[in-house]
Amino acid sequence: MNATLIINPIAGHKASKSICEIENLLRERVHLTTFVTSKRGDAFSYSKELSGADIILVASGDGTINEVINGILSSERPDQNRIPLALIPLGTANVLARELGIPGKIDKAVNIALSGNPRKISVGKINGRYFTLMAGMGFDGDTVLGVKGGLKKILGKAAYIISGIKTLIKFNLPLIKIKTPQGKLEGYTAIISNVRCYGGYYYVTPEASITEPVLDICIFQGKTRKEFLQFVIGIVRGKHLKLPCVSYGKYSEFEMESDDIVHVQIDGDYFGALPVKIEIVRDAVSLIW
Repeated sequence: MNATLIINPIAGHKASKSICEIENLLRERVHLTTFVTSKRGDAFSYSKELSGADIILVASGDGTINEVINGILSSERPDQNRIPLALIPLGTANVLARELGIPGKIDKAVNIALSGNPRKISVGKINGRYFTLMAGMGFDGDTVLGVKGGLKKILGKAAYIISGIKTLIKFNLPLIKIKTPQGKLEGYTAIISNVRCYGGYYYVTPEASITEPVLDICIFQGKTRKEFLQFVIGIVRGKHLKLPCVSYGKYSEFEMESDDIVHVQIDGDYFGALPVKIEIVRDAVSLIW
């Protein structure tokens, strides 16, 4: 079997130290080609033009996985999206791996990659770009915008917590207007998700499924900092959907806009600002787990 390993050496805190271990484990069982990224966009470009692989293994975090999926879905090569993907989680949060139950231990992740079953998953599409996990706007987007690359490398998840505290102190969330096939919605923060996990540990959209042909949306509709803190505490306790300031639903597409600047993140990386159009792409790629 011809396997291609795409690895981001600066993912998390151990990626660069793990390259040899991963390669040695794989070479015992497959014919291996390794591509090591050096900058943002490398994984996208490489996977877009990749040929001759029976499986693609992505050893990194959620951001590189996002690039690889965008690459194969943007490729002009026929059947590029039929090449199964497998994950070796080395990133900061590894949300997708947690969602699928893929362990953080390298040898176990490699074994799943080479012995698991490929299954079709749906992905989201926002203004022409694909996402695997979620798109967040409002507080979510502001927090990710505030995370600096160097700080993230040093502090990991703590960088998001620090940025989130700063965003909470400012707390200036414009109204977001949302249009769905079933009607109009509005709120001050929205998370549109393809998975249950958020940040790896919490379930903002607990009814979501990566194999369903819909996206789940959780909307914070409160206006005050106190209500938002109740929303956050509710997420931690798993009871946020019972709050009167929260709306939840499942839809196949969304159109979102605001009269002010509202920032957007996808899969933990900054994307841009509203307006956006979001839709589900059914059975887009194959993942092994």
